Amino acid sequence: MSVVSEPKSPLVRALRQMPLDERASFGPQDRDAKPVQWPVVAIGLVLAALLLWGVSTVAPATMVGTAALGIALGFTLFHSRFGFTSGWRQLVAVGQGAAIRAHMLMLGVASVLFAVILAGGFGLAGDPRGLTGPVGISLVVGAFLFGIGMQVGGSCASGTLFAVGSGQSAIVLTLFGFIVGSLLAVFTFTFWTQTVPQGPTINLATLLGYPGAVLLTLLVLAAIAVTTYVVARRRNAPPVERPPSARGVARILRGSWPMWVGAIVLAVLNAAVLFVSSQPWGVTSAFALWGSKILGAVGIDLSGLAYWQVPANAKSLAGPVLADRVSNLDFGIMVGALIASAVGGAFVLHKKIPWKLALGSILGGIAMGYGARLAGGCNIGAYFSGIASFSLHGWIWGVVALGGTWVGLRLRPLFGLANPKPADSIC
Repeated sequence: MSVVSEPKSPLVRALRQMPLDERASFGPQDRDAKPVQWPVVAIGLVLAALLLWGVSTVAPATMVGTAALGIALGFTLFHSRFGFTSGWRQLVAVGQGAAIRAHMLMLGVASVLFAVILAGGFGLAGDPRGLTGPVGISLVVGAFLFGIGMQVGGSCASGTLFAVGSGQSAIVLTLFGFIVGSLLAVFTFTFWTQTVPQGPTINLATLLGYPGAVLLTLLVLAAIAVTTYVVARRRNAPPVERPPSARGVARILRGSWPMWVGAIVLAVLNAAVLFVSSQPWGVTSAFALWGSKILGAVGIDLSGLAYWQVPANAKSLAGPVLADRVSNLDFGIMVGALIASAVGGAFVLHKKIPWKLALGSILGGIAMGYGARLAGGCNIGAYFSGIASFSLHGWIWGVVALGGTWVGLRLRPLFGLANPKPADSIC
């Protein structure tokens, strides 16, 4: 484990000044590569074993499998540096849509796999069900807040977890903000569900059947991918940097993965989560649970609030955290990223966090935590799993979050964060 203040290497120094989800993972053949951090790897493996053992004591075997898939997700997220936050930022700021095209590939593969699982009723923990949500005011407000928070906080929901696991100190503040924002949403749950009008839940598979829903989804995804090429040409977008990496097996364990590889692996893993746990991948509902559990430990009981009266929520609050499906995925992501970063020699803890960055991390996390609960999910639960489940709310979430990104880009300089510029030679 290393604690870094000011790295000597200009390349490493430049990388650490970049937003987390735009950094490259450098393999052992690169000049600035570091050896495997075996003590940290050992800690990660112990934590993984403890997580799986702990889950096995309070939950069925399918939950253990879910936690194991979380570890795989963390490993994949770290090595692919799959850019949700940076993808939207690059598109809005300079018209570069390479990351968005990777999103479309991921969503396309996941949609096909989800259709097979959902239509066939294949699920180890019971009948599988997709992640759907209502189309209404709370969705629009929540997604917009999340889009702003992503850019100000420097990460998304999944990015926050794998960043915390790989030792990024500033992102711990984003996670803290996520929990605070989620708690605020718990306290205002009645307003958004009873005072604000609720819209319908629209499932394309119900309307068109699974073949029709898959075909429509793939056509829209293809159209978006083509549009990104048109936008990039018109705005003369700078190319995306191809990070150097090791070759062969070493690249799998220590190097950066191409975006298309990360897209496919994440899609397959999300489908595996659906098959094993009978629900898709989600992230942010666990933050409300963690915050409420922490307050309960110090004598502040929130079980009487309307949010925790919802049967599924009440069951989570009454039981142990390791019996909660989304919590196990989240814990697994952090552990998987810890192992992956240490194997790649990239686990670092930063001594100093500029106060502007710290403030932005907390405020961005609060906006995302609150927005995710309003919108029924985050970039994973609403956008990724929602679209793959053929829920219209997932598409609306993506469009509105893109609008929030536009606002967030204009707020980033207030917190010492840079944006891509059209004059950049490389993105």
